[in-house]
Amino acid sequence: MSKKMIVRTVLAAALVASAVSARGDVFNMGGGDTSLSFVTVGDPGNAADTSGHSGNPAGQGAVADTFRMGTYDVTTGQYTAFLNAVAKTDTYGLYNNFMGSDYPTVGIAQTGIAGNFSYSVTGSSADKDNYPAFNTSWGDAARFANWLQNGQGTATTVGQAYALTETGAYSLNGATTDAALMGVAAHSSSASYFLPSEDQWYKAAYYKSGGTSAGYWTYSTKSDSVPSNVLSPSGTNNANFYSGGYTDPTNYLTKVGAFAASAGPYGTYDMGGNVFQWNEANISGSFRGLRGGSCSFSSDLASSDRSFVSSPSGVYSSVGFRVASSVAVPEPGSIAMLLAGAVAFGIWRQRRKA
Repeated sequence: MSKKMIVRTVLAAALVASAVSARGDVFNMGGGDTSLSFVTVGDPGNAADTSGHSGNPAGQGAVADTFRMGTYDVTTGQYTAFLNAVAKTDTYGLYNNFMGSDYPTVGIAQTGIAGNFSYSVTGSSADKDNYPAFNTSWGDAARFANWLQNGQGTATTVGQAYALTETGAYSLNGATTDAALMGVAAHSSSASYFLPSEDQWYKAAYYKSGGTSAGYWTYSTKSDSVPSNVLSPSGTNNANFYSGGYTDPTNYLTKVGAFAASAGPYGTYDMGGNVFQWNEANISGSFRGLRGGSCSFSSDLASSDRSFVSSPSGVYSSVGFRVASSVAVPEPGSIAMLLAGAVAFGIWRQRRKA
């Protein structure tokens, strides 16, 4: 490698590293905060669950291709990074006051005035940045996916915010009403980040893995038995839901991944309980799909529970979301590390030649 090439590579790596550090990089949160990560959901071409247990008479869970599912729900820390990046002027209502008041020990606060809003995670919980985001509408979740698709840029004007949130995985084009959000098509086939389809969500939560006809679990903890709602990092069939009392009567929510030994069949956490999660389903032309149950409900964890659906502009304390992804998408931090590795290799080769 020539000295000129080394210099160019060093400069490229520096520019990428600078770009990553200048924005809210949810893939590399730092400071003990949970970063956005994915697990691979394989077994492409699997059979649907037509047992009648999916809550959908047509069956659920058949997915033709390998994809990736968020290991955890999007967290309060990650959603706050998103707000600080795109909602200095909150044109599309990405923040609502309920985010700051619905839980006793965690929330998101907005300060400042329009054009100079800033956001922070608030509350007394030591893990407040690592709880699932809540009171997020379907439109909020789709805009978060667009932001990821567009490289997590930071808006300095309303026009730039439009470019970051309104196109990409979804053509939102300013949609905020129920009617407009119901008209948004499924994610673009070229999208790297998106909300899961209901089949993708169902498969990641319940499919047993191990082939194309392996069958389905009833619960997302790899079990056909009702989970315990005891907060246990070592219990293999535990989840956060209401059962004669709250799992955590102080915080109500639990931090993502708190049930460390109760992972799903592909390694996801909290697909049952904590907060419901949006998916792309368009149900009866009026509702977007939700799955998974919450800390305040005693049911809806099982694969058969499809009854909790909502208008896409609605916000609820029991609703959050997780993001899915196409296969082998390099995260920004990974790109920087690859470039840094290339620099180091080039310098090593140069020294070997000397």
